Amino acid sequence: MRKTLLLMSIGLLSLQQSTWSQTTTISGFTKDNNAKQIALEQQFDALLSAQNVGNTIKELSAKPHEIGSPGSKAVAEAILAKYKSWGWDAQIETYQVLFPTPITRVLEMTSPTKYTAILKEPALKEDATSGQEGQLPTYNAWSADGDVTGQLVFVNYGLPSDYETLAKLGIDVKGKIVIAKYGRSWRGIKPKVAYEHGAIGCIIYSDPKDDGYSRGDVYPTGPFKNEYGVQRGSVMDMVLYPGDPLTPGVGATENAQRLDRKDATTILKIPVLPISYHDAQPLLAALDGSVAPADWTGGLPITYHVGPGKAIVHLKLAFNWKIRPAYDVIAKIKGSTFPDEWVIRGNHHDAWVNGANDPISGQSALLEEAKAIGELVKKGWQPKRTLVYCAWDGEEPGLLGSTEWAEDHSKELQQKAVVYINSDGNGRGFLNAEGSHALNNFMYQISETVKDPETGVSIFKRRLAEQMVHAATDEKKQALMKEHTLELGAMGSGSDYSSFIQHLGVPCLDVGFGGEDAGGEYHSIYDSWDMYRRFKDPTFEYGVALAQTAGRAALRMAEADVLPFDFRSLHKTVDGYISELMQNINQMRMSTMVENKMLATRQFQIAADPTKKMVFPTEKAAVPYLDFAPLQNAIVALKNSSDSLAVTWEKALLNSSIQAPLNKALYRAEQQLLSANGLPRRPWYKHTLYAPGFYTGYGVKTMPGIREAIEQRNWQEAQEQIRIDAAAIQQLANYLAQTAHL
Repeated sequence: MRKTLLLMSIGLLSLQQSTWSQTTTISGFTKDNNAKQIALEQQFDALLSAQNVGNTIKELSAKPHEIGSPGSKAVAEAILAKYKSWGWDAQIETYQVLFPTPITRVLEMTSPTKYTAILKEPALKEDATSGQEGQLPTYNAWSADGDVTGQLVFVNYGLPSDYETLAKLGIDVKGKIVIAKYGRSWRGIKPKVAYEHGAIGCIIYSDPKDDGYSRGDVYPTGPFKNEYGVQRGSVMDMVLYPGDPLTPGVGATENAQRLDRKDATTILKIPVLPISYHDAQPLLAALDGSVAPADWTGGLPITYHVGPGKAIVHLKLAFNWKIRPAYDVIAKIKGSTFPDEWVIRGNHHDAWVNGANDPISGQSALLEEAKAIGELVKKGWQPKRTLVYCAWDGEEPGLLGSTEWAEDHSKELQQKAVVYINSDGNGRGFLNAEGSHALNNFMYQISETVKDPETGVSIFKRRLAEQMVHAATDEKKQALMKEHTLELGAMGSGSDYSSFIQHLGVPCLDVGFGGEDAGGEYHSIYDSWDMYRRFKDPTFEYGVALAQTAGRAALRMAEADVLPFDFRSLHKTVDGYISELMQNINQMRMSTMVENKMLATRQFQIAADPTKKMVFPTEKAAVPYLDFAPLQNAIVALKNSSDSLAVTWEKALLNSSIQAPLNKALYRAEQQLLSANGLPRRPWYKHTLYAPGFYTGYGVKTMPGIREAIEQRNWQEAQEQIRIDAAAIQQLANYLAQTAHL
C-alpha cells in the first residue's frame, strides 16, 4: 500500500513541473558562466560509473579495517594511491589517538539458572567475509573496565522517561545491572542515564521487534538482523565533546599535551556490553517482578518482566587502552583564482568490521567524484577555488580523525573554509539532506537536477512524494504539491560534520540516500559486500546519485561567481525556532497548572478520607514568564539585514569588483553564531543554533542552550541563554548589514 501511494504521489508531482525544471539558471552564476557550469556538470556526470562504484565498495570492504589496524592503514594507502593516480596533490595526515579494544568479555547469569553468553557472531557460507581473521569482537568502545555482579533490571530503551516509569513502579536501579534495547536514542545515552541512576553495569541488545524477524526475513535469507547479530559501537559521551578524549580542543598530534585517562569526561564510568537477542532472551526470560508496560514489550517469545528479582548477572570487561594512529587522507586541487578559499568534501573510511555500507558505500561515491574531477582537470579545467577531498579515519569510535584535523587546522579553516560537504553510508531510497539553512535554495536547485535512479523523476520530487505519503492531513498534502524549496534538516551529531559547524562555525551540508535499504547489519560482521550487493543498492546507482548530488555541491561552490548563501532562509528557520520555544513554554505553563489542580484535588480526597494514608504529592513549581523580547528584537534585525543583503547579492552578479570581498564575508557569516563560552556544561559546542541533545546524542536540539534549560526547568539559565542567543543573532544581523553595504 505504501509503495502504491508513493508511486501515485510521484505521478502527481511529475504532472506539476517546477519552475526550476523549465529553466537553466543556477544561483550564483553570471549568464555566461551559467552555461559553462551546466556544460561542466554534464561532462562530470558522463564520467561517473555505477559499476566502478560497486568495484570500489568490494575492494575497500574486502577486509576488516578499524582504526589503528593494519587494514585501516591499507585502506588509507589504497585511497591515497587512487588520488595520486587521478592527479590530486594528496597525503596522509596522521594523528595519535586513544582507542580501546577488548581483552576480557564475560557475561553470565548465575541465578536462577546458569547461562553464559556466546558473545560471537557466526560465519555464514552466504557471506564470504564473515569468517575472516582480524575482526573486532562485539563490544562498546569507551565502556569502563569493570567486574560487577548484581540483580538485572529491564529498562526498555534506557531513556530518562523510562526511568520515570520505573520510579512509578517503585523500582530503583541503584546497585543493579540494567539491560536496555537498542533504538530510540544514540546508544551512548543508555549507559549514561543508567549511571546517573546508580546502575553498576549496562547491557544493550537489539530486539527482533526493531530490526529482527518482526521486520522481515533475517540474514542471510533477508536483510534483517539474525539472532546472533550484534551492533558494535561507541558509547563515548560525545555530547560533551567528540574526538580524542585526551586532547579536547586541540589536535592529537604526536607531541600534544594529553589528559590523564581518569580525567577524560567522555569515557564512561560503568562497564557496557552489546549482545545479540539470542544472548538476551535467557536473561529477559529469567526476570520476574512487574510485567513490563505494554509499550515496552519486544518481539521475543516471552513475557517481558521488569525485575529486579532472582535474575543475577555477572559482567566482566577489560580493555587495552592504547594510543593508535589515525590516518586521514587529504587530497587537494589548487584553485586557479581563489586558492585560499577551500571547498571541503569528506567521508570516513574506517569501519567496525568490513563496513561495506558504513562507510564504504559513501566513500566509494566520494572517490567516484574525485576520479571524475581528476579527469576534468586532465582535460584542461581548473576550479576557481581549492577543492579539498578528505577520507577520515576513526569516525566510528567518536569522530576522531575529522575532529583532530579540524582542531589542528582550526584557525586556517575559519579563514579559508567556504563549506564542508559530508556523507556517510549510502543506500537505495530518498534524499536525506541536512545543513546550514542559508543553503536551502542551493540544495533545492541541485536536487531538481539529479534524477532518481528508480523512478526517473528528480530526487527532490521523490523526496517530496515520500513526505506526501506520510502527511497527516489532505491540507498538508496539497501544500507539499506546491512546494518549491528544500528545507534542510538541522544538524545534530553522529558524523564528521560536527567539528566544522558546531565548533568552528564552518557552513556544512550532509547528504545521502536511504529509506528503502532497511536491514540489521549495522556495525556487525554482516555489513559486507555480499549483504550490500543483495539488499542495499544492488545496481550501485544510488552511489552515482550521491556522487552527482555532492559533486554538484562541490563544483558549484568551487565555481560560483557569488557564493549561493541566502540568509533569508536562515531567518525564516530561526524565526520558527523562536516561535516554537515560546509555544512550548506556554504549553508547559498550562500543563503544569492542570497537573497541580489535579494534585490539589487528590490531596483533598486523601485528607477527607481517614482510612487513607496522608501522602501529599509535591506540586510542580509554576512556570514563570520568560522575557523573549531580546530574541524577538534580534530576529527582526536579522530579517532586515538578510533582505538588504539579498539586494546586494543580486547586484554583485553584475559587478565583479565586489564579488571577492562579498564572498569572503558570506562564507564566514556562520561564525557570527558562535558563543565564546559555548553551551552550559559543554563549552566545546559553540554554535548557538545547533548541537546534539544532552540526552538524545545524535538527535539535534535547536537553540540548545535555551531549549534544554526549559526542559530541565532551570528558568534562570533559560533567561541567560535567551540573552546569549539573542546577542549571537544580533551579531549576525549586524554583520550581514555591514556586508550589504559592500
